[in-house]
Amino acid sequence: MAKQELRVNRQIRAREVFVIDNNDDKRGVMGFFDALALAEEAGLDLVEISPNGNPPVCKIVDYGKWRYQQEKRAKENKKIQDQKRIEMHEIRMQPKIDFHDLEVKTDAIASFLSDGDKCKVTIRFHGRELAHTELGRDVLIRILELLKEKEVVFNVDSQPAMEGRNMSMMLSSGKKKGVSVAKTQG
Repeated sequence: MAKQELRVNRQIRAREVFVIDNNDDKRGVMGFFDALALAEEAGLDLVEISPNGNPPVCKIVDYGKWRYQQEKRAKENKKIQDQKRIEMHEIRMQPKIDFHDLEVKTDAIASFLSDGDKCKVTIRFHGRELAHTELGRDVLIRILELLKEKEVVFNVDSQPAMEGRNMSMMLSSGKKKGVSVAKTQG
């Protein structure tokens, strides 16, 4: 996405502009050359910050410093958004999974949930296994029991349900990402 460059000083094409000075005081509508003279008198630049206004809004600032602050603010906002992002993980298994393998998969689920992410647990049925979907439901219930034994804080967003040849359920963290939950002992 190409970022639109702002017009500065003599690049501005409007005859009249609404001026905001370097102290954030509104100076009102004035001719372009008067506004440019005001900016040059202060030793600063005239920057068109809102070109679509009628008349366009211009601010008297040190352009290099102002642009640096805008980029810094944009990076900070992006960083905050990245911290709030919740990832989605999927764990797949079969209904005839061994107990040890089930424990390993449950540890992975617990890790994802402790990071504040969501997890979709899917049981895939092959061939005649479709006749015994209760085995898959038992595996999913056993996962929930193992998570409770490990004292993992989680929510069941969707109960085990069939989706074609798969049975799945959605789990999410019981805590907000980046916020710690104290365990109470009783």
